[in-house]
Amino acid sequence: MTSLHERPPVGAVGEAIPHESAEAHVTGYALYTDDLGVRLQNLLHAWPLQAPHAHARVTRLNVAPALTVPGVVRVLTADDVPGVNDAGVKHDEPLFPSEVMYHGHAVCWVLAESIEAARLGAEAIDVEYGPLPALVTIQEAVAAESFQGGQPTLRRGDAAYGLSQAAHVFEGEFEFGGQEHFYLETNASLAHVDEWGQVFVQSSTQHPTETQEIVAHVLGRTSSEVTVQCLRMGGGFGGKEMQPHGYAAIAALGAVLTGRPVRLRLNRQQDLTLTGKRHPFHARWKVGFDADGHLLALQATLTSDGGWSLDLSEPVLARALCHIDNAYSIPHVEVHGRIAKTNKTSQTAFRGFGGPQGMLVIEDILGRCAPLLGLEPHELRRRNFYRPGESTPYGQPVRHAERLEDLWTTLLSRSDFASRQAEVRAFNAAHPHVKRGLAVTPVKFGISFNFTAYNQAGALVHVYKDGSVLINHGGTEMGQGLHTKMMQVAATALGVSLSCVRLAPTRTDKVPNTSATAASSGADLNGGAIKDACEQIKGRLAAVAAGSLSTVAAKVGGLGVHPQDVRFENGRVFPVGHPELGMDFRQVVHDAYHLRTQLWAAGFYRTPGLHWDRTTMQGEPFKYFSYGASVSEVEVDGFSGAYRLRRVDILHDVGDSLSPLIDLGQVEGGFVQGAGWLTLEDLRWDTTGGPHRGRLATQAASTYKLPSFSEMPEVFNVALLERATESGVVYGSKAVGEPPLMLAISVREALRQAAAAFGPEGRVTLLASPATPEAVYWALDEARQASARPTPPAHVAAD
Repeated sequence: MTSLHERPPVGAVGEAIPHESAEAHVTGYALYTDDLGVRLQNLLHAWPLQAPHAHARVTRLNVAPALTVPGVVRVLTADDVPGVNDAGVKHDEPLFPSEVMYHGHAVCWVLAESIEAARLGAEAIDVEYGPLPALVTIQEAVAAESFQGGQPTLRRGDAAYGLSQAAHVFEGEFEFGGQEHFYLETNASLAHVDEWGQVFVQSSTQHPTETQEIVAHVLGRTSSEVTVQCLRMGGGFGGKEMQPHGYAAIAALGAVLTGRPVRLRLNRQQDLTLTGKRHPFHARWKVGFDADGHLLALQATLTSDGGWSLDLSEPVLARALCHIDNAYSIPHVEVHGRIAKTNKTSQTAFRGFGGPQGMLVIEDILGRCAPLLGLEPHELRRRNFYRPGESTPYGQPVRHAERLEDLWTTLLSRSDFASRQAEVRAFNAAHPHVKRGLAVTPVKFGISFNFTAYNQAGALVHVYKDGSVLINHGGTEMGQGLHTKMMQVAATALGVSLSCVRLAPTRTDKVPNTSATAASSGADLNGGAIKDACEQIKGRLAAVAAGSLSTVAAKVGGLGVHPQDVRFENGRVFPVGHPELGMDFRQVVHDAYHLRTQLWAAGFYRTPGLHWDRTTMQGEPFKYFSYGASVSEVEVDGFSGAYRLRRVDILHDVGDSLSPLIDLGQVEGGFVQGAGWLTLEDLRWDTTGGPHRGRLATQAASTYKLPSFSEMPEVFNVALLERATESGVVYGSKAVGEPPLMLAISVREALRQAAAAFGPEGRVTLLASPATPEAVYWALDEARQASARPTPPAHVAAD
């Protein structure tokens, strides 16, 4: 049994190979949940009746008119639920509500022979509402003291004392928006019942086990009577961790009641108006620095907008609190968290899971305060980096803290940061109406679920008599390349070529009790489980091979071969140091079968060393930290606020990469998605007192702006940190899914620098988030107007 991080000299891990389904994706051969319905006869289609109020009671619901519409078969209501009428794990999400909690809330679902018939049936339903007052913004919720869930506090030292000792104290507020997942594939489920009464659900879900549990409790059945399969997803980004459960339950309920397969696929407008987003946040803060610009104390209150139900708002808030330090050591910390309850979609997981929100707060603080301290922003950041031996405010040692400084220094050198700073200054001095900005920001992101029990995974590995291998694990594939990495892990662990390994779809009847594919932990957890299963099989094969190899060795005058001295490489099995005496892997498998050797294994992995007290917010919730840094250069037009991203340089730590091509793609994609959140993607709800109050105004691609090729950096340099082995993780790798998103903070900080260049030095530049061209214009216009006003002294508030 080798250590988890130890790599053999030869193996598939570390090879830069394409995504295992890349060709199928681009040619259209890859199947998704909604592609499977055409294979079923008598298929029914589901359509929701969405309420036109942000908050209201359902005073009348007569579904009889819908049943007169040709093609309509049934209308599902609360009366049809044999189990629990709830789609959430907190029991605060009625599947069929009697009280509408947000604009577009689905009151009931129509099943029909066609989508059009179902839509017409929903329009025919006789429904009346009693409107109620609605809270749409964080400010309204705070004023009404409308909160939900716990209100944790992260505390270290004495923040009040630290502030009293500070040479410089600043305070301010910061509110920033959420983000729509906008995955290419909308939520989809397909359910049917087999001849034994088992409910089989195909679902586009990141958490098949939880989907299974919710379907079971809605139907009043046990989990063993429900099987959920996820073939693949066309994107998830956290939006399919909790939200798909209710849609799977609707499809399953319809299938059970009608005896016919039921398809539910949201169209884009439905998906946008029914599903949760990234949590918007409001922060109020006070910070203290010593005379040299070192952080001494931080007091803050973070308020997230959780929407109408809890969903994952509590762990999202906890991670935001645990990442408000980002890469910086702060001796005295007191940060309070709370979740506003509003009449909007229930906000949910989104890539980074609260980490981006927490990190954005401290980065905004440093970006505001640097000019007041008379320091360059990048120097202020560097001065406050964690050093070896230091711990986070929640008590976890910052392992490999020296990588921050090394990574930072290397990136500044590779990106020619110093010389480009001079070029930017010269350009700005020569161009009164166009300015450039150059900024660098770091990332320190903790990897593991901050609910300790979720840090476990299972896998099932079969070796067939012909030497081929089939693997099944609990992780789901949403385009991030998890399946590709798992095939590489299995091939490496067994010492066979990648072509020998096939992967089966994720199913709850193959690997049970799985955790969500989330928290960037998919490769760590499932890779550990697959390696465990493969090591079990390899151990049995080694015992068989040792006998055969001992016979071969004896013929050439050698000694016997111990099983621990058997090596598996490139499909060959041989004694250590004697590859010429090797035999084919397939031959060893053949011999093992005839010796009645078990050729399959169930693997299991649980992340060691984790402990977390959610009440005190203390412990070690993360296995390790992923580090990274990015340099961004922008150019801003002073007349419109329009800007372009001229160049981006990124250096990111993924440990020893399992699959470099996949990891580079994840870094690039995460960065672009983060830039979208921070600069373009502006969710708007109707906050007026009119009849459409609470309606999502940005409910289509025409009104919600996503990053496209035109927003890509003109020069985009991405590199992975070298010699960065992470011990205790499968083959020395590190997670890559979420951390790169926060690299995009450098774009926002570069925009702040460019806007500031329109005015005098030494002043605060406030920049809204998302920093749309309009927001950038107001920031630079304020800077221009400041030229005619005296600069405030450094002791005044930073807002």
